[in-house]
Amino acid sequence: MIGRMDLDPDVCYRAIQTRDARFDGRLFVAVKTTGIYCRPVCPARTPLRRNVTFHATAASAQEAGYRACLRCRPETSPQLGAWNGASNTVSRALALIEAGALDEGDVETLAERVGVGGRQLRRLFLQHLGATPVGVAQTRRVLLAKQLIHETDLPMGEVALAAGFGSVRRFNETFQQLYDRPPAALRRRKVLPSSHGAAPPGEAISLTLRYRPPYDWDGMLAFLAMRAIPGVEVVRDNVYRRTIALDGAAGTLAVTPIGGDRLSVAVRFPKPSALPRILARVRGVFDLSADPVGIGEVLSRDPRLARMVAARPGLRVPGAWDGFELAVRAILGQQITVVQARKLAGELVASHGEALSDPWAEPGLTHAFPTPQHLAAADLSGLKMPGARIRCLSSMAAAAVDDPNLLSPTAGLAEMVARLRALPGIGEWTAQYIAMRQLREPDAFPAADVALMRALADADGVRPTADELLAQAEAWRPWRAYAALHLWASLADEGAPPIRKVKRAA
Repeated sequence: MIGRMDLDPDVCYRAIQTRDARFDGRLFVAVKTTGIYCRPVCPARTPLRRNVTFHATAASAQEAGYRACLRCRPETSPQLGAWNGASNTVSRALALIEAGALDEGDVETLAERVGVGGRQLRRLFLQHLGATPVGVAQTRRVLLAKQLIHETDLPMGEVALAAGFGSVRRFNETFQQLYDRPPAALRRRKVLPSSHGAAPPGEAISLTLRYRPPYDWDGMLAFLAMRAIPGVEVVRDNVYRRTIALDGAAGTLAVTPIGGDRLSVAVRFPKPSALPRILARVRGVFDLSADPVGIGEVLSRDPRLARMVAARPGLRVPGAWDGFELAVRAILGQQITVVQARKLAGELVASHGEALSDPWAEPGLTHAFPTPQHLAAADLSGLKMPGARIRCLSSMAAAAVDDPNLLSPTAGLAEMVARLRALPGIGEWTAQYIAMRQLREPDAFPAADVALMRALADADGVRPTADELLAQAEAWRPWRAYAALHLWASLADEGAPPIRKVKRAA
């Protein structure tokens, strides 16, 4: 396979000649004679070799002055995480940009959050992605707007708002500059007259998100269903649904697989401007940027993992919708069964969550998860759990209020784990678990987990110690989080009783 910013032109050209789907999302081809950039699977006639250049990201091609192809639609390519193989700083900054860090903030503030200077961050982005942070954010807005134009009947003013543009005027100017036509001219299909006005309250915006197959959807749903919080999440009929809350507003979303390489995402939310962040979180929850083939190749070098990877190709690491929600859920689950923890979380939500009002509430989706501000001020003594754990919950809520970026990917794995462990009641296991699911650290690894040790027991049933497990896991870097998911899944595949209790780290 090709590297991110080390694209071999001969390999790339062969990829577009054969329209090799393995390269979709890994490279973009820019055609000098037309000023257009395409996916490698574009059905258009293959351009001459001398007329093309190759880019690792859409932002790089767009910043070089090319516009997105209207035929293959680069905005629909699987986002394989252009930061894979890039520096950790770039990875963290990209995650923050996806979360909207540059929608209102500037590059200097973003750079400060990831611990570097603004000039250094720009240099790193150009080195690894071929585009500046502002260019990446701009491409993100343009491509989302283009997808909304193609896939929805939203009026152009709502498209501009939903894609993150500060004004309709700026939206129109950008599309006129990039495509030499107004944005409405890109909408090929006829829009019904009833669609020209604003969408009725509660009506869903539906979009598709692509990923690179294979995808173990059954495994993902089983993991989420086991931990679904009553009132907040419902997993039924091959669909994941949940309540969502951002910027003081609440709504719902539903995620359904369609075809072999796409998810359909239906968002019902009163603030269209939150759509980019909602979609970014959905990509994180369902790990859509993973490259399962590349990850599997690394893990399969270990014979013990090879059979597990073969049994579950496309196994992903389930992410978290919200870092605070995950942290609370992890604290609630200490020393009790998964079923008990889920019930306790439902009681917490019923007592302290915000009830959804019409037209946003749905059957089974009744409350948004409590905010840090609410739990920090709440009396939690009614919860059926030890007083020490109640104090831990209150401390976590207070810490999240004091530092809104507490659970954001602003530092490397080791530093983030250390920060989390400094909080009352958060041990190594919980910190690694939060890093794995919320911070999207692919190398996070809860080595003290009893289930992981049991999955690697020898023929006599002797389990490795945590230190021995860590030593074995060195060969799985940088994908130890995926190795952990395979090990957990192997216990279920072999019919072993699931590990219900988690040893609480000191």
